[in-house]
Amino acid sequence: MNEMTFNGQTLLPETTVIDRCRSCQSDHLTDIQYFGETPLADKLVRHDQLAYPQYRAPLTLTQCTDCGLAQIRETVSPDILFGGDYPYYSSVSPALLRHFGRSAENLIAKRKLDRNSLVVEAASNDGYMLKVFADHGIPVLGIDPASGPAAVANANGIHTLNTFFTADLARQLADEGKQADLFLANNVLAHVPDLNGFVAGIATILKPDGQAVIEAPYLKDLVDHCEFDTIYHQHLCYFSLSSLIPLFERHGLHLNDVDHTDIHGGSLRLYISGGEGQSSTLRDMLAEERTCHITRPAYFTAFKDRLSTIKTDLHILLDGLKATHARIAGYGAAAKATTLLHYLDIEDGYLDCVLDRNENKQGWFMPGTALEIRHPDWLADNPPDYVMILAWNFANEIMKDQSRFAGQGGQFILPVPTPGIVNGPVQNKSL
Repeated sequence: MNEMTFNGQTLLPETTVIDRCRSCQSDHLTDIQYFGETPLADKLVRHDQLAYPQYRAPLTLTQCTDCGLAQIRETVSPDILFGGDYPYYSSVSPALLRHFGRSAENLIAKRKLDRNSLVVEAASNDGYMLKVFADHGIPVLGIDPASGPAAVANANGIHTLNTFFTADLARQLADEGKQADLFLANNVLAHVPDLNGFVAGIATILKPDGQAVIEAPYLKDLVDHCEFDTIYHQHLCYFSLSSLIPLFERHGLHLNDVDHTDIHGGSLRLYISGGEGQSSTLRDMLAEERTCHITRPAYFTAFKDRLSTIKTDLHILLDGLKATHARIAGYGAAAKATTLLHYLDIEDGYLDCVLDRNENKQGWFMPGTALEIRHPDWLADNPPDYVMILAWNFANEIMKDQSRFAGQGGQFILPVPTPGIVNGPVQNKSL
């Protein structure tokens, strides 16, 4: 893989581009949307790096017309995307803690897990979910490639391997007698370059009567609510149920049931095991996917039209506010904010800064911009007129946290799915 250099300094590896489906290996790929060359989401920038050009990679959404998997063509090395300075810590969000806490408690009861069980989680981050199982005396094992979150997990007593989950690692663990009664993978399947290797690893590490429970954003919600900003280089794949079934079956696993959850703008919680059988919920959702032709490129036609409308409408709104000399801050230095800011051409002059409660991001700058990430307390000392919620999937949580700002006359802007000013809870499934 070649590297890009600047004044003799290596910046980042270049991308590789696929010409075959990441799941079924078909070469029947049809491009859906090109988002241009965007910075790497979550690759935050230090102040001393602002003078240097920042690496940008093409971002192209494509779809396999054989198995229906939506995916991006470009692959950036996982070591770069999820390295030691990876700034995402799931425990920062109360909404995520509640969501996965409830899920863990339900799984403990349904699976009758106890001290003789083993729960393994890939991409376990800072151990936020495994802690629920550990608090019940259930043995756990976390696996995460980001050294920062993995170190936090280990410090909190959640045994975590600082590495990627792969088929080879699964075989090694199985050979050591570590097979899982329950295997978890939350918001990681979409990040995996080697989908088949990852799923083969699941089949290897599960006990014969074990179950895998996987959460991933749902393609139908992405399209229905025009959540285009969830498309970025970490997210290599965008799943429908129709595209997932052949992936699992290829490795002797079966998708048995599904929950459709609100988290992250709409997600699937998948229940997978070695035994066959589909719930009525799963059958109904599959029928709905067939009706809307989710595995065909034509499914994205209205989505692409709405992209243009959002871009136009948001610029009309922001330009009108800036014409009155209004000050606007962003809120949520989320990965999705990178795609949103750059695809919609929200230049530095529109926003004063970006606020985020994650202390690991504060003091850094948003990728490809000169927008500093600051503590939300900045609002009290420098109240802008508006806050544009970039992490729109946590809009209600953010507005509740910043009720003082609203009480002093501040207003909130939501950029998607319909740009506009909001002043109270948003009644929308995707939020």
